[in-house]
Amino acid sequence: MDSDVRVGVLAPLSLPGWAAAGRQLVAGAEVAAREVGIELVVRDTRADPVAAVAAVDELVGLGVAALAGEYHSVVARAVAGRAAEVGVPYLCSSAVIDELVAEATDWVARIAPVQSRGWRVFAEYLVSIGHERVAVVAQASVYWAAGVRILREHLREVVEVSVDSVCDELAESGATALLLLVGTPEPAVPIVEAVRADGRLADVLIGAPAGQPEWAGLTGIPFLRYLPEELSPLGARVRAELGEDASFVAFEGYDAITVLAELFRTNGSWSTVAVEGSRGPITFERDQGIWQWRWPAIQVVELEAGQFRILHTG
Repeated sequence: MDSDVRVGVLAPLSLPGWAAAGRQLVAGAEVAAREVGIELVVRDTRADPVAAVAAVDELVGLGVAALAGEYHSVVARAVAGRAAEVGVPYLCSSAVIDELVAEATDWVARIAPVQSRGWRVFAEYLVSIGHERVAVVAQASVYWAAGVRILREHLREVVEVSVDSVCDELAESGATALLLLVGTPEPAVPIVEAVRADGRLADVLIGAPAGQPEWAGLTGIPFLRYLPEELSPLGARVRAELGEDASFVAFEGYDAITVLAELFRTNGSWSTVAVEGSRGPITFERDQGIWQWRWPAIQVVELEAGQFRILHTG
């Protein structure tokens, strides 16, 4: 690979973004970049679509060959739209909202699974352990609203409770589980603390499909991550490079740069990419207006004594 090839990496590296996720994404991308001889130009999106679009314009002005990354769905949508407008390839590593683009484009691809697939797996897990009447506490966001719609499609009943009075409304609802569709650490951590301290809610399961427990260190709360049950030899080598505490987001960052390196090497298109990623073979198909990897592995896990415990796979 020509060491002069540069890729712009977009990630939330400061508040209000989920900076821990952003750092993991960049760490994985850096490991792959060293292996394939690509220079990375990293920019902080701060979970701000306007800042992200400005970063895209800056990176294009610097002559990057492609863009990769982003964790927050609303930001990734803005990046995808701008990348398509200016005609630069963008590989979304970690944002899952189904409708990543308003109009079909060949400039955009994604290696994260779509939200409707991952959250369906999460709903299946809830049903499998007897939770069909579920409460959600959701902040205003296109991403969280999409999550509520998906859950309603797969659960018998979904009740919405407000951030300001979660415990009282949850107790009145009769729901056996509460799902956190909110940011972290605020207000996710205070909500968890309040529910766990309320004797009326001792038997209520708390879940967080978007993965807040991983970033906030919350134990006993199921969430989604996108790793196979057993890593391949390549995956194990990447794990060794990243360290045992590496998140699945770091593997997404690694795979994104690996895919782009193959795209550059073959002078090809997304449709012709076939590469061994850290989580399995990666190829792309058209889906919802972009090129999509179908599919990375999906797990429902929880943190227990600092370790991940796999609860369900899909």
